[in-house]
Amino acid sequence: MKGLLVDFGGVLTTNVFEAFRAFCLREGLAEDAFLTLLRERPEARTELRRVETGEIAEAEFSRRLAGMLGVAEHEGLIDRLFAGMRPDEPMLDAVRRAKAAGIRTGLISNSLGEGRYDRSTFPELFHAVVISGEEGIHKPQPEIYRLGAERVGLAPELCVFVDDLRENCEGAEAVGMTPVLHRGAQTTLPRLKELLGVNLAA
Repeated sequence: MKGLLVDFGGVLTTNVFEAFRAFCLREGLAEDAFLTLLRERPEARTELRRVETGEIAEAEFSRRLAGMLGVAEHEGLIDRLFAGMRPDEPMLDAVRRAKAAGIRTGLISNSLGEGRYDRSTFPELFHAVVISGEEGIHKPQPEIYRLGAERVGLAPELCVFVDDLRENCEGAEAVGMTPVLHRGAQTTLPRLKELLGVNLAA
């Protein structure tokens, strides 16, 4: 493998599901209210896809999401939803090490509105970036993985893809990438060493 393509939220940050649970508890909801909404109400999933691809603005998505969740205040809702996420330093260091070792590195991320990225770090981390809201496509659509591979200058078959969602890993595998389902640096980094031939742990 010559390329390392990674998700953002939940891979380069701490666990997004824990952040969602903390948000729900702060808002006075059942701790699984947000994920239950996405699972059980197709219209919620549709609105999520629309904001991920830039079809609707973050403010409009927040207003609609607040209504579906029963949350009174919609302003700043996305910031509150992700407030519990922090950078995952071992994973960020791993991407830096991969890039320094000559591995082609890239980001493939589904964004929510304007996204929550520290873009000042992108040059040191990635050769290329693909963000759904800027491209009008989202994971697990095959086009977004092919675009990520193209932008790092590799065939999909030469790329490893790391994501914390199984459906996104399956989407990557469908175009020929080797997926790694992320459940923490302690399991992902040894697997990446096997696939890339480079020790990415500190």
